[in-house]
Amino acid sequence: MRRKWFLILLGVEALTCVAIILLRLKFTNAFTTVMAFPFEQIGAILRSLSLSGSPGNIAAILLYFALCLLPVATLVVLRKRRKLQAEDGLLGLLSVLLFIVLYVMINPGLFNSAMIIGVGQSIGKAMLGVVVYSILCGYLVLRALRLFTIGNTEKLFSHLSIMVGLLAIVFVYLTFGSAFNSLLKSITTLQIGNTGNEHLLGISYVFLILQFLVNALPYLLSIVVALAALRLLAELRADRYSTATLSAAERISRLCATSLIILVLTNIGFNISQLLFEKTLLTSNYSVQIPLSSIAFALIALLLTRLVTENKQLKDDNNGFI
Repeated sequence: MRRKWFLILLGVEALTCVAIILLRLKFTNAFTTVMAFPFEQIGAILRSLSLSGSPGNIAAILLYFALCLLPVATLVVLRKRRKLQAEDGLLGLLSVLLFIVLYVMINPGLFNSAMIIGVGQSIGKAMLGVVVYSILCGYLVLRALRLFTIGNTEKLFSHLSIMVGLLAIVFVYLTFGSAFNSLLKSITTLQIGNTGNEHLLGISYVFLILQFLVNALPYLLSIVVALAALRLLAELRADRYSTATLSAAERISRLCATSLIILVLTNIGFNISQLLFEKTLLTSNYSVQIPLSSIAFALIALLLTRLVTENKQLKDDNNGFI
């Protein structure tokens, strides 16, 4: 995928995440939890279709079976293209689980039945969504591991580019989905806990927004690093000894180091700011961030840059000798 279209995809994902969170506030019955998306909405549509009459009920049943059998259909297609592997069995498990998950989503009253789940709808829907996503993510991880193991260098570059792209997509969700949702929850909690004192909440709102930015900043910086990594992989595939490859490696190294500095200083600055405004704040959240992942990325980037530099120098020396 071209860089321009990938950036558009990330932008659309960010807007979609924000829209889902805002819709969840307005339509609490249809968007109870992010992790239940889109199973909760599919269940509501199928339920509405089923209750519309006999034709609608037949259509709902057919759609129900079609959606639940999608992983099995994928398994059949894969069987025709290649030999099935152990991890492909997760697709069959996913199909079985979808039958259960969508059935419960269609009949949300089952959440209150101790024989089925015995928890509230919001928690129950989140639990089911997490289980489905865990199987799906587990399959993708195991499949990627196998592809990395058996692939040649060219395929490894291709697979690694896909993985880095997926990481960027995850970071966008963590920023505009998870972190943004936490911001709205914090604002709601603050309002509920300070009913009658709304005129005193201004500075607290500001710091909640700052807290959101502090929490989201590691993910935003990771997106920038991921995009730089995609450019580096593209240059490595083209010519691992070129000046462009060296420049791309040096750029990602600088980005990782700069990101680490920004994260450390931001955490310190936010904690000090809260301390200075402590008397006027009605909520605060002090934290000590140890960005181990950012440190690891920085070290890997520095090592990669060193290797690329040494390889290019060795290639130039060999060309000069010849």
